[in-house]
Amino acid sequence: MAKKKALVKATKKILITGGTGFLGAEIVRQFLDAGEKNLRVMASSVPAWMTDAGVEPFPGSVTDPARIAEAVANVSLIYHLAGKVSRDNDDAAAMNKVHVEGTRILCQAAKAAGVKTMVLASSSGTIAVSEDEQIIDETYPPPIEIISRWAYYASKYYQERTALAEFDGAGSKLVILNPSLLLGPGDERLSSTKVVLDFLGRKIPYCPAGGLSFVDTRDVARTFIEAAEKGRDKEKYLLGAGNMTFAEFFGRLERLSGVAAPGLRVPKKLAMAGSSFVESVFKNWGRTSPVATSEVEQAEHFWYFTSAKAKEELGFSPRDPQETLNDTIRYVRENFLGEAVFV
Repeated sequence: MAKKKALVKATKKILITGGTGFLGAEIVRQFLDAGEKNLRVMASSVPAWMTDAGVEPFPGSVTDPARIAEAVANVSLIYHLAGKVSRDNDDAAAMNKVHVEGTRILCQAAKAAGVKTMVLASSSGTIAVSEDEQIIDETYPPPIEIISRWAYYASKYYQERTALAEFDGAGSKLVILNPSLLLGPGDERLSSTKVVLDFLGRKIPYCPAGGLSFVDTRDVARTFIEAAEKGRDKEKYLLGAGNMTFAEFFGRLERLSGVAAPGLRVPKKLAMAGSSFVESVFKNWGRTSPVATSEVEQAEHFWYFTSAKAKEELGFSPRDPQETLNDTIRYVRENFLGEAVFV
């Protein structure tokens, strides 16, 4: 009599959309270092170091319903990081397609497949931006009037609303994490660290009057992993290492790199008018402007907030910003400027 085959329950997968980006790759790296064997990464292409380590590559886009239905099969946890980063408002349709429609497709498919937990990567810019130096927390109302001026942050705001509406059911959990500017080593596409490259290349013409927050991608990745268990359903968590004016930020970069910070100060109205004029001239010439009006406007605002909630509930513990800046400068020099470039 033939022996009956033992039924082996398939181990559930962890799906990471956009898992080859700056943050996604670091999450994958930390999972692998911890011994995780059941990772599925959805991206246009997956690097050899991931597949060699046993990561399941899953080529595709979150905007493709058929591929998404396959991607969420046998998945218990999703890290939704797929996105398009652009400061150009002309890219609004493309960003909405990925952030809003793609998130709707993913959430509906995940809910149908019985996925229990999703951790969504959003941005601190959906809530923590103001025209003065307010220190904002998660209880503040979203500054719709401000973020509606910028297509990227508007699309991320509506992405959050879409996820909250669509990934909702008995036993499901949605956690939204809102990191500030991501710095640190490993940003192969310069999606976040281009500001440091521009500083080192002396391409920043003046010092804006606003202020920013930044955070190390390694600390954010660790918190994303923790959030799946520790995060509360439908809660947002702001992640930042500190707030500083652009003058303070550039001053730190100057001390660490030896590259002089831009000394020119320009009044906000003049900066806006000047950038708009330059941009229109280059547009008439059919060329890309060296100055983007939206970026100038954003740099004249303050992106300050507190991460007290994430520290208390998720164990978020950002490292000293000095270490992050040092490591970012070193990485950018070695990979984009050449090892011999120091001044």
